[in-house]
Amino acid sequence: MRDKLLDLESRSRQLEPGPQARAKARDHLVSYSENFLNTIEDVKAFNKTDDQGVGLFDAPIIEDGIGIEEAIDLIRENVDTPGLNPASGGHLAYIPGGGIYYSALGDYLADVFNRYAGVFYASPGAVRMENMLIRWMCDLVGYPPESHGNLTTSGSLANMIAMVVARDGKNIKSADVPRSVIYLSKQTHHSIDKGIRVAGLGECILRFIELDDLFRIDAAALEQQIEQDNIAGLNPFLVVASAGTTDVGAIDPLPEIGEIAKRHGLWYHIDAAYGGFFILTEEGKTKLRGLELADSIIIDPHKGLFLPYGLGVVLVKKVEDLKRSFRFDAHYMQDAFAGPDEISPAEISPELTKHFRGLRLWLPLKLHGLAPFRACLEEKLLLAKYFYAEVQKLGFECRLEPELSVVVYRYVPKTGDANAFNKRLLEAVVADGRVFISSTVLEGNYTLRFACLAFRTHLKIVDTLLDVLKENVARLEEETV
Repeated sequence: MRDKLLDLESRSRQLEPGPQARAKARDHLVSYSENFLNTIEDVKAFNKTDDQGVGLFDAPIIEDGIGIEEAIDLIRENVDTPGLNPASGGHLAYIPGGGIYYSALGDYLADVFNRYAGVFYASPGAVRMENMLIRWMCDLVGYPPESHGNLTTSGSLANMIAMVVARDGKNIKSADVPRSVIYLSKQTHHSIDKGIRVAGLGECILRFIELDDLFRIDAAALEQQIEQDNIAGLNPFLVVASAGTTDVGAIDPLPEIGEIAKRHGLWYHIDAAYGGFFILTEEGKTKLRGLELADSIIIDPHKGLFLPYGLGVVLVKKVEDLKRSFRFDAHYMQDAFAGPDEISPAEISPELTKHFRGLRLWLPLKLHGLAPFRACLEEKLLLAKYFYAEVQKLGFECRLEPELSVVVYRYVPKTGDANAFNKRLLEAVVADGRVFISSTVLEGNYTLRFACLAFRTHLKIVDTLLDVLKENVARLEEETV
């Protein structure tokens, strides 16, 4: 048995490369990433290829490994070349993610040291760091000392957690679900609907409240509907507002909805995944007034703080509400919860084992300070205003002034179907590849979107988009004559 163990040990030690092997792999990876960063302004935002990464299937997982050079070639050709380049400043579609460099270094350290950040007992420093970051965000939105939250993988998971906490906070049992009412709008992000279903609330009555001309919830219509449902013997219990919708960047009337929720005893949730961090700016503070009224909020650092994908946050005004939904008991964990009065993420979230996500946020905040983040957010707000003004000079319609950093616009050609024209225009912009845009449908109209939140998006890129739009409008107009 000893001989067998020693033989297995010899082979398994391949998983622990020595200093020279580590240096070789690291040097190749750093060289590859540095070349990417040094040429980022010359790389397309979208690259349509015929193979779309299928070459990965020609190199299946087998018993023997390959060299780092060959592995990087596979990544370059099949992962980093085809499709969307989210690290590009030309990513002006959907709601762009980030990718700041110091965050990647934070992930590198977190992965090398592999700190277990789920329980204070295992890694007190990691848990303190994440709790400190949560406290900072709670303070940012105006939450009281008894608030808390959790660093999740995304806004979608954060919304799911909030739906569970709202359900338990209002004591919704299975028998109550069919007569319980949730109020939201057609602009509410689809992850809310998913979270409702995952939370076992799929049979609740969903009321989609009327919107005003700016695609915001009509507060008077909301209160009227709640009153009607109360009279009908139903159980209104949850209202969801948005602080920056994905389609148009609209901010619902947060203070008014908060007052209505309080008056009628509803749980008030705000989805601020996209817009929340604009509160770091003076303009954002004014527009986001009322965040502090919510019982729960979600906010995405991988959007408004430009971090790589994989970090959303849920904040809850009363930590006891989180504990109620996610507390647990396990005999094998009996030693893990003795010690200082510091809340462990495992006590207030669905996860037990979790990545040390806090380091990817803490390190760039500490190395940069808040000033460049604030400047970047202010720049995006101003770029949206600039694009809104300039694109209209090209003949585009813009019915809505940008509330944050999303602009919706469409071109009405002299002849032919406007929806088909704008679809062809989007396809032409995407095929060009220098910038990447997306579309939506508003009141039956195919509409183009300018979503400015990538930290590498600056004036030059916006001017490039304007040039591409101008060139292709002229070409398409000529083709329709």
